[in-house]
Amino acid sequence: MANNKFRGLGIALITPFAKDGSIDLAALDRLVEYQIKSGADFLCIMGTTAETPTLSADEKAMLKQHLVERVAGRVPLLMGCGGNNTASVVHELQTSDWSGIDGILSVCPYYNKPSQEGLYQHYAAIAKASPVPVVLYNVPGRTGVNMTAETTLRLARDFENIVAIKEASGNISQMDDIIKNKPANFDVISGDDGITFPLITLGAVGVISVIGNALPSEFSRMVRLALKGEYNSSLTIHHKFTELFKLLFVDGNPAGVKAMLSEMGMIENVLRLPLVPTRLTTMEKISSIVRELGY
Repeated sequence: MANNKFRGLGIALITPFAKDGSIDLAALDRLVEYQIKSGADFLCIMGTTAETPTLSADEKAMLKQHLVERVAGRVPLLMGCGGNNTASVVHELQTSDWSGIDGILSVCPYYNKPSQEGLYQHYAAIAKASPVPVVLYNVPGRTGVNMTAETTLRLARDFENIVAIKEASGNISQMDDIIKNKPANFDVISGDDGITFPLITLGAVGVISVIGNALPSEFSRMVRLALKGEYNSSLTIHHKFTELFKLLFVDGNPAGVKAMLSEMGMIENVLRLPLVPTRLTTMEKISSIVRELGY
């Protein structure tokens, strides 16, 4: 049986900033409590949605400690730990304190565009160094390189502590190939809110969600119904979200979901450069959906 704790609704947790651009811990705490109370199954911290590239090393260390203490084991924590310098990622894995962290999410090396063999060797080094389970993260739209089903399956078979992949390639046939041919102790997690429902019907075990920051109870219900095979009810919820899926990403992530959370009164609508808030036209559409949903 799989040894993967990261199933159901995972939240790609944002980092709320105060008006002056500093980290807003009070807003973060509210958000964490809201997620857990609303049915989130696990939290994914320090990913892209958290604007991690714009956080200092001190801020990252503080956030990690704060979130471990705040969550206090109530749900599993998956933490982003990746990069395009293999030696640097291995060093972080070997020298950091991983207590309270249940696994790492490690993105495909970006910008330097390694070959499939390079991707395999990168993740092999990470798997050998990691004291916690590893979730692969394939997101070619951000990294510039797609990890093929063949490479993913090779890693899944060769390393027992590589427990899952967050697949955000947008290529359904590639994801289906992985699901069909994977070993029993390896899972596929949707990396894209919009295709979570169809992917679960093919055999994925959940999602690492952006929209879940704002609407965890609704999205959690959709995921649970789909996982139980109650596809008609799940599909109805999926279709309710169709317009929102597009709106939240039209001006980049996490600009859309931060706009939505600010409309709901949960955070300030502040991002760190090079990211900026959504355009006014997008904001107005998000506002009207928030009102329709009764927030």
